[in-house]
Amino acid sequence: MPELPEVETTLRGITPHILGRQITQVVVRQARLRWPIPAELTTLLARRKLLAASRRGKYLLLQFAHGHALIHLGMSGSLRIVKASDTPQLHDHFDLVFGDVVLRYCDPRRFGCLLWLEGGPLTHSLLTHLGPEPLTADFTADYLFQRTRRRSQAIKQFIMDSRVVVGVGNIYANESLFMSRIKPTRKAGSLTRKNCEDLVRDIQFVLQRSIDQGGTTLRDFVGGDGKPGYFKQQLLVYGRGGEACAVCAKPLKEIRMNDRTTVYCTQCQK
Repeated sequence: MPELPEVETTLRGITPHILGRQITQVVVRQARLRWPIPAELTTLLARRKLLAASRRGKYLLLQFAHGHALIHLGMSGSLRIVKASDTPQLHDHFDLVFGDVVLRYCDPRRFGCLLWLEGGPLTHSLLTHLGPEPLTADFTADYLFQRTRRRSQAIKQFIMDSRVVVGVGNIYANESLFMSRIKPTRKAGSLTRKNCEDLVRDIQFVLQRSIDQGGTTLRDFVGGDGKPGYFKQQLLVYGRGGEACAVCAKPLKEIRMNDRTTVYCTQCQK
């Protein structure tokens, strides 16, 4: 599933090509995504200029004078900049056409969405519950320490909860906890303030590094330019179960937590 770095990479890739341009056409080939694409969207967006493009969590927001188009990539979706003459493929479900430039959405599993929001987008039910953005000043060690108090949930599951902080997906949780030397199954409430300082620092480092390198290479993910991410080359634990720890050389242990792959070092992480 595309996570925060992949969505941020997509945002940065598509924005220079469409910002300030007018939509000349909306083409919907398959309206049945996670939620149906509103039938009135083609009329709402016709001849409207894109004023801004932003991200909240894993949602992309395209701002127009009268509202926002909200896009989610689902589990396998991608947005690409293509030429108007490029032939749509089987899973290319909608196009936002900006003259000779097309923002094309491809999603084999159809778990993504394209919705229309009026008014302030952050009050929408899909966004209002989201926790702070991890790369902003709102996500601090003090915040994390206070949120973890008296919590018995495993710290890996805790930081993957978008109500606590957005964007810490499975890969990034594995990597951040390894760098912080915190065992993923450890109770969140047992973390010290120093643990929280380390974890916030490492979550931010891992996410920023992934963004800088174009997102993580997943089976289905490509950026706005159609190229895969390259962060996978830097992974220290995820996908390396049974291999030697980069710090102590002991074999990394792989377990399942909430049906998600979890890899850690039994010696380095406590």
